[in-house]
Amino acid sequence: MEIIDGRKLAKEIQNQIKSEVARLPFQPVFCDVLAGDDPASAQYVRMKAKAAERVGFKFRQADYPASITAAGLAEEIKKIGSEPNMCGLIVQLPLPASMEKQTVLNAIDPSIDVDCIGRVNSEKFYSGRPYMVFPTAAAVMALLDSVNMDLQNKSIVIVGQGELVGRPVKTLLEARGLKPEIVRRSTEKPEEILKAADVIISAVGKPKLINGNNIREGVVIIDAGTAESDGGIAGDVDLESVRGKAAFLSPVPGGVGPVTVAKLLENVLKVAKNKI
Repeated sequence: MEIIDGRKLAKEIQNQIKSEVARLPFQPVFCDVLAGDDPASAQYVRMKAKAAERVGFKFRQADYPASITAAGLAEEIKKIGSEPNMCGLIVQLPLPASMEKQTVLNAIDPSIDVDCIGRVNSEKFYSGRPYMVFPTAAAVMALLDSVNMDLQNKSIVIVGQGELVGRPVKTLLEARGLKPEIVRRSTEKPEEILKAADVIISAVGKPKLINGNNIREGVVIIDAGTAESDGGIAGDVDLESVRGKAAFLSPVPGGVGPVTVAKLLENVLKVAKNKI
């Protein structure tokens, strides 16, 4: 089994971004809004900050207390969006439980909504005229493309239909004329569907969901699931049990995650180039 190295792919993407940023007539600003004091969220923000600064962006972290209202945070987001050279604004999820998420996300100016999760950009994406592509979905596609597999007439199975991975990945595959199948909780005989799959893309957040007993020989697996396990992060795939059967696997950590950050920065670059 060959491991698909997401860190290597992410570095290649970031190097390309860096070379293009160096040619811009201004320094793009990328902002991550953090409400509350969740340690995991703060860690993700720091990771994005390092990556953004590595490619030449100016990173801005906007911190707010968990007590701020959705309306109050929405107003702050609108102010940040109007700052000079702002080329990307994201809201770190999850938000505090008391906050109405979509009110906050819809406050992001669509022109700088680089996560593609505000209503306007999401609707454009699903109507076939995308301004932005969901970074995690774009990362899944990049990892899948990296194995140089002809996907025509292949059985492609997506496990989970979440808003950030399952649903947009299905749309991106269908845009290529492919016919992926989604396995959800209500799906009958999911084991049989998995065993027949040439490609499995899993984004459920359930450790060891995909194992050597429910895959076929030579399958390509893109693991986009994340869950806390034994003090660390685990994906949906039981690495050891699939090792002898899968042809390719993007692991967790080191697979979809780094490439997602790179694709997010690619979206920021796109905004910057549109401002020239």
